[in-house]
Order: sequence, then structure tokens, then C-alpha cells
Amino acid sequence: MDGSKCRRLGALWMIGQGLLTALIPQLSVRIIKQMIGKNFENADDLRVKPAYLRELRALGIGLAAAGIAGLAMERVADEPDEPSEPDDAETATEA
Repeated sequence: MDGSKCRRLGALWMIGQGLLTALIPQLSVRIIKQMIGKNFENADDLRVKPAYLRELRALGIGLAAAGIAGLAMERVADEPDEPSEPDDAETATEA
């Protein structure tokens, strides 16, 4: 797989994950509880503070923004460089 395709795929994943985390932070909390529950007892008794949900939303928005920026930079990098035409002032001084 080409490196640019990997970067595009990564950027799309970041956008999707960021939007999912920003819109549904409770899903991330459930996943974290399941992961903690593998090694600790009573992980289901943990309660989430509202501040943590706000932090998850902020992280999701940041992740989505980083993905959008990465995708935009990839598209700009794919565009061929056009040779710039000389300005009228430059052509007048050369003549």
C-alpha cells in the first residue's frame, strides 16, 4: 500500500473516531470500563464525572480536526505544482 494511501486512511479513521468520541462519549466510557474490568474487581461500580465527558468530547473534536487537517494536507500535496507566470512588471524590466 502506498504511503499516501495509508496517511489518507489514517486521517479518515481519525475523523471517524473523533466524531464518534465527540458525539457519543459514553461509548468510550463503556469500552474503558470493560478494559479496566479485565484486571480489577468492581469496575462496573465506577461512575463518570461530567468533567470527564467534557474532556472526552474535547479530545474527540481535536482528533477530528487533526484528521481533517491531515486529509487537507494530503490533497494539497497531491496537486501538481503549476509554474508561476512572470508578473507584468518583471517582463517589462527584462525587455
